Amino acid sequence: MAVTQLRISEAAVFLGVSDDTVRRLVERGELEAGTGSEGPQTVDGASLAALAVERAKGAPDQSPVLSSARNHFTGIVTKVEIDGVMAQIDLQAGPYRVVSLISAEAARELGLEVGSVASAVVKATNVSIETIGGPR
Repeated sequence: MAVTQLRISEAAVFLGVSDDTVRRLVERGELEAGTGSEGPQTVDGASLAALAVERAKGAPDQSPVLSSARNHFTGIVTKVEIDGVMAQIDLQAGPYRVVSLISAEAARELGLEVGSVASAVVKATNVSIETIGGPR
């Protein structure tokens, strides 16, 4: 499988930082970089996934969310573990880790690998809504 390369601006979105911050992370060696087919600097998806996981450890939820989420969590795949007919996929979406158990066949068909960009779509029969800093 090909190594996933992301534009600086895409990496910034997944880390929740500015493009300049991503460039500084590359300069300091905290992210592996390369050059895309068109010439602009890119970030290695697996390196970004590792950094996203490290930064999310123990990070407090600072989201000022006052409305319901859309139930789509887009992020970086940080783990793909295929065992027999099932696969565990870990996705780091900002400070949130989303874990999904899917069929091994689906994981292969989707081409999921560490560093891939993917979205987790959540549907549940019971969803709680919370406000942050609002009336209790």
